[in-house]
Amino acid sequence: MPAGRPGPAAQSVRWPPPLLSLLWSALLLCVLGVPRGGSGAHTAVISPQDPTLLIGSSLRATCSVHSDTPGATAEGLYWTLNGRRLPPELSHLINASTLALALANLNGSRQQSGDNLVCHARDGSILAGSCLYVGLPPEKPFNISCWSRNMKDLTCRWTPGAHGETFLHTNYSLKYKLRWYGQDNTCEEYHTMGPHSCHIPKDLALFTPYEIWVEATNRLGSARSDVLTLDVLDVVTTDPPPDVHVSRVGGLEDQLSVRWVSPPALKDFLFQAKYQIRYRVEDSVDWKVVDDVSNQTSCRLAGLKPGTVYFVQVRCNPFGIYGSKKAGIWSEWSHPTAASTPRSERTGPGGGACEPRGGEPSSGPVRRELKQFLGWLKKHAYCSNLSFRLYDQWRAWMQKSHKTRNQDEGILPSGRRGTARGPAR
Repeated sequence: MPAGRPGPAAQSVRWPPPLLSLLWSALLLCVLGVPRGGSGAHTAVISPQDPTLLIGSSLRATCSVHSDTPGATAEGLYWTLNGRRLPPELSHLINASTLALALANLNGSRQQSGDNLVCHARDGSILAGSCLYVGLPPEKPFNISCWSRNMKDLTCRWTPGAHGETFLHTNYSLKYKLRWYGQDNTCEEYHTMGPHSCHIPKDLALFTPYEIWVEATNRLGSARSDVLTLDVLDVVTTDPPPDVHVSRVGGLEDQLSVRWVSPPALKDFLFQAKYQIRYRVEDSVDWKVVDDVSNQTSCRLAGLKPGTVYFVQVRCNPFGIYGSKKAGIWSEWSHPTAASTPRSERTGPGGGACEPRGGEPSSGPVRRELKQFLGWLKKHAYCSNLSFRLYDQWRAWMQKSHKTRNQDEGILPSGRRGTARGPAR
């Protein structure tokens, strides 16, 4: 088998030591920028050197052996791309010392540091190498969004472009400056909230808008996003509410009370806050969100299942800081807090109240009215203190009514309930 030509072993995991060394040498050409040559270094040159091309382009390259090298000839030379030997029909001899290569309809580079195009001698040694960059120019970044945690910093992220992938190393720079004066500044802490994000940790001005934009550059060009204008006070978020406590409401089996603390980091600032609660049962991944909590720091959840474990979380949206008219940005959710509702002690179909016995007046209209009340309460007034006081009064009255009725039924014998007989004659 001719030297340098991979045999069946080239398709297995165990590479022959000479070929493995050759492969690593080729891969290091563009990754580490080592000199373009191996055992035959400086005996040949590839032209063009390190070209940058658009996807779909064609390339004509040559490998020329130095004429002053004794016995130098292009006979037996061959090409590899990223360690794979190219078919011989893609190359041809131009003269005794030059081998040409023609590649058409190039795909994007497999590695952003450049693909490795290498010219080899007959014995497999590396004569010369070139980095081949094939890709796309960057597209205009868009969808810039920023937020400030407790007015102490600013974090921004963006979308790199409509297609995103350029197949080349693309550098993104977040720039910012005060709107009416000041010089351009460049953000330095990248990838803090994902691959396309940057964090400005300090030295931010309040009550003065900033202009923020992103610049993208690579070997094929550059692009600049639209300018985002914002005031730090309009994009404030905060930490999740601390000290979330969930507890039972006496013996009410379908309610839980939730209490929490206002964000301590903003206690010295003039602002408003609104809260959201979400909860789920222990064996579910579906959360139910309560939106109408407003600025309270407590809430009562109603319509829950008796004897069930619930996980509860709270988040905060600080808005109106120093008179800002913006809606604010929600914090992260607090850590889940678990609590269980009491088990129902009532019996009967579906765990409902006892049905009226024969001879007793029907309570159907009243029950239907109360059912409508509860349905409205669950839908519209989860956290209305007034409605819950009425609801508690109704529950206490119902429990007392059931207790009184059961006592009356226990006092009178079954044959004498509901009748009043005079003394026997």
